[in-house]
Amino acid sequence: MPEASPAVLGDSFIYLSVVVLICGVVAITALNFGGTLTSGYVRFPALVAVGLLIPLSADAAVRAWRSAWVWLPIDRPRGLSRFIWAAVLAATFVVSVIAVFFFVTA
Repeated sequence: MPEASPAVLGDSFIYLSVVVLICGVVAITALNFGGTLTSGYVRFPALVAVGLLIPLSADAAVRAWRSAWVWLPIDRPRGLSRFIWAAVLAATFVVSVIAVFFFVTA
């Protein structure tokens, strides 16, 4: 059964997640090769990754929250675990917003 109000990102969620993954790999590899956080080849991919992680984590939190309420009457432990996932994704959202401010002001 299709959702009555699907999440905002819909099918583009996976493609944006791949971009975040690639940008994260590039930034971490640059750091491992001796780059600093203030260098452009670390900052730019990290800023792109964190900037995309904000809507991705918000969208995933909404999906987990909705899923939790659907699962509660059917399988209570599974529903409660979805609430935990929603809380973790909300924390990811907050940390991502803080990281954007860090990378912009650094």
